[in-house]
Amino acid sequence: MSSIDTYLHGYNKTEQQRLKDQAELTEFVIYQDVNFQESKHILEVGCGVGAQSEILLRRFPKLKLTGIDMSHDQLQAARENLKNSNFSEDRYEMIEMNAEKMKFDSYYFDGAFLCWILEHVKNPTRILSEVRRVLKPGSPIYITEVMNSSFFLDPYAPHVWKYWMAFNDFQYETGGDPFIGAKLGNFLFSLGFKNITTSVKTWHFDNREPKKRQQMMAFWTELLKSGAPALLEHKKVDQTLVEKMEEELEQISTDPNGVIHYSFMQASAIT
Repeated sequence: MSSIDTYLHGYNKTEQQRLKDQAELTEFVIYQDVNFQESKHILEVGCGVGAQSEILLRRFPKLKLTGIDMSHDQLQAARENLKNSNFSEDRYEMIEMNAEKMKFDSYYFDGAFLCWILEHVKNPTRILSEVRRVLKPGSPIYITEVMNSSFFLDPYAPHVWKYWMAFNDFQYETGGDPFIGAKLGNFLFSLGFKNITTSVKTWHFDNREPKKRQQMMAFWTELLKSGAPALLEHKKVDQTLVEKMEEELEQISTDPNGVIHYSFMQASAIT
């Protein structure tokens, strides 16, 4: 991560595995419109444990990837994960670096990818300005980001909502933005990017697709629980609320008429 005081989800082994599981579950939707066929060497900002890096290298077999992140532990995990991939050998480099002050020459890369990173930083436009500097003219950039106001569950779960509000408030207090997805177009426009597009990506599962609904509920349960240690430590929630939240998520997961909905944003542009 870059320019972050407190990463809400933590850096332990459980969280690192959650990030890998998340990448696998969300791959189809995220990569529908991502095309690096004409790129040779791309930059991934906030590469974390390399979960998205692995997908990019697999999907674009001629690509070289440089990933940067501020977390030493996450980068170590990324190197281990990619080392075990048959298709990624000699095609990647993982560097500990502040995305606001990149040490690359201008016009160094011909593509950039950012996924679930700008929500955690204090100055997203500074990072995007640096990304633009290190991209060659005409290079594509793809950004995927959260829009947390879109989260919906049925049956009604008051403890989940209370916890979710504390979750988002804490992200704001630590310099992040849980609603940044809707702002991506403005950021790119203000920095002079061209051919800007934004699209809404939606997960909506009900009893028509019970297996997918169960998978998505399991994903969201782990995501919400991953924030509990930090929220408890900073007294944003108490243990009773966490337990009630978990009970409601379990009830919805087993409800034959349960509903889960979430929309996020993806933006693309060229330099």
